Amino acid sequence: MPKIVDHATRREEIAEALWRVVRRDGIRAASVRTVAAEAGWSAGAVRYYFPDQDGLLSFAMDLVSRRVTERIGAIEPKGSVQTIVLRYLDEVLPLDAERRAEFDVWLAFTAQARAESDAGALQEHLDTVHNGLRELCESLLRSLADAGVLRDGLDLRREVDLLHAVLDGLALHAAIQPERTTPSRLRQLMRHHLESLMAENP
Repeated sequence: MPKIVDHATRREEIAEALWRVVRRDGIRAASVRTVAAEAGWSAGAVRYYFPDQDGLLSFAMDLVSRRVTERIGAIEPKGSVQTIVLRYLDEVLPLDAERRAEFDVWLAFTAQARAESDAGALQEHLDTVHNGLRELCESLLRSLADAGVLRDGLDLRREVDLLHAVLDGLALHAAIQPERTTPSRLRQLMRHHLESLMAENP
């Protein structure tokens, strides 16, 4: 029987090799040749799946958002609305090796987009992810509002912006000082922020 090749899996393996190169050596080092070497493949084999570097970078960036989206989609909506919201927020914080890798790659791509004057396609990918995170924050806060557990008088639009900023800030702190901003500390601070929005007797 001929060996069946799972092309989707192969493309993800190559993208993950790019992630490792980017985390170790920076995004400028992520050429087809260096990614192929990291993956243990020939450059020709990588080009079979990604004919050019732009396509490889684009797929690698899309994979970050797709992995997060898949995890969020798999969440079981069980428990109190606050518990469910915290479960969703956990999935976009760098709480384990996989999520730390995703955030490191996101950060590298963001820095590259800001440094390049012609980073239109890359910036478009980043904007999509950034906007998606804001939409998640809005959806979660509206769920809390609909459940009647938020304090009276909150400006929901402002709180969406603040929650988004808290998520970004905590993730950045974890990337810069992981020994100080540990996963347990991230969860503690995220819970504290959410509790500050709650009504005393929801």
